[in-house]
Amino acid sequence: MAELAYRSLVYAHLLLFVLWLGGDVGVFVLGQHFRKRHAYSLDQRLALLTLLVAVDMGPRTAWALMVPLSLSLAIGGGWIDLPGWLVLAAWIVGLGWLWLVWDSHLHDQTPRAARNRWIEGWIKLTITAFYLGLGTVSLVTGSPIAIPWLAWKALLFGMIFVAAMLIDRAFKPVGPQLGRLIAQGSSDETEIPLRRTMDRTRIFVLMVYALLFVTAWLGVVKPS
Repeated sequence: MAELAYRSLVYAHLLLFVLWLGGDVGVFVLGQHFRKRHAYSLDQRLALLTLLVAVDMGPRTAWALMVPLSLSLAIGGGWIDLPGWLVLAAWIVGLGWLWLVWDSHLHDQTPRAARNRWIEGWIKLTITAFYLGLGTVSLVTGSPIAIPWLAWKALLFGMIFVAAMLIDRAFKPVGPQLGRLIAQGSSDETEIPLRRTMDRTRIFVLMVYALLFVTAWLGVVKPS
């Protein structure tokens, strides 16, 4: 029964990875087409942007659930010894984070969504510090994670959080810039600043892709 539970966790972990990376690729492709101001009308580009936001909910869902699932998987496989209360707390935080993500999406552009995202920001910062600290301390001292590849995976997972938060930060000017584009129409004055913001954001998007590939490789290959 324990073996079945562990393999089920592995399967769920794989599904979340596919949802995260696959959804991110969809977001990237839609963003690329949105940038083609001469190939699509403004209305078509705004429709692509609406689809981008919807597709992005897949990776955001996977991101929230990956935290408690990863800890459960590491404990279930005997890779790390953590107290049960910490795993329970991780699931409470992960599910609460997931609720904030979807509630913000369903109530976008409202004070409620702004409040949710403020709370979500502090959750991300806390989890980032946890994983960066866990990975670094384990690599230096060999505890609480004694296995180097898993310690590296924890550290890189924390770096994924850093890169993902930098995406949100870099993307922040898009709202006002997009508002000017809609109000004033497509021109160099409205398009070029928006394009620059999206170009800066792509740097951190590619960083997330690279880190996801490396962490997945570590989890599958488990190099000694």
